[in-house]
Amino acid sequence: MVTLDIFSDPICPWCYIGKSYLDRALQDAPDHPFTIRWRPFMLNPDMPAQGMDRRAYLEAKFGGKDGAVQAYMPVVEHARDAGLTINLDAIERTPSTLDAHRLIHWAGIEGVQTAVVSALFTAYFVESRDIGNREVLGDIADACGLDASLILRLLASEADRREIVEMDATARGMGVTSVPTFVVAGQHAVPGAQPTELWSRVIAELKDGGARAALA
Repeated sequence: MVTLDIFSDPICPWCYIGKSYLDRALQDAPDHPFTIRWRPFMLNPDMPAQGMDRRAYLEAKFGGKDGAVQAYMPVVEHARDAGLTINLDAIERTPSTLDAHRLIHWAGIEGVQTAVVSALFTAYFVESRDIGNREVLGDIADACGLDASLILRLLASEADRREIVEMDATARGMGVTSVPTFVVAGQHAVPGAQPTELWSRVIAELKDGGARAALA
């Protein structure tokens, strides 16, 4: 098997889109060689624990409403082309994703990491839920087969907070500056929401032993 590390943030629309492209390639090749691990990268590592109003966040980040609209036009277009539902206008708050990353980390221990990542994307981009809210995270954990009461107790503690911050810092130290960033076999970094065709080619080449050629 080949490890595919995916550096991602559950409030990143390009991560949502990039995952959908990868998913199609994986579905087309059920015998693919990948073992997928989701790695934390926080787009807003200094976000207050309670998050902030999304409109204020976007206008501050992009220099006003017009800048925010321009920045998100490609997102809307690519999401539509990918067949994804993405309800940006309905999202009221931009959350801190530290707790969501803690949940993803624990889901990895229990073998349901990708299911939890998918549920977080759906909750945020489709259902407009606040994934910084611990009750919401508990609901997501429960829906993915985790012990929600245990997850809520862990979230109320300091468990793995430092570890997530350190993993985020390690990713930046490795040169990850944006997400999604995919790292194949610990060697080949593939930044951005890559099309399904690229992943299909990578999978085919890996099965033939030529990962380097596929990623060239």
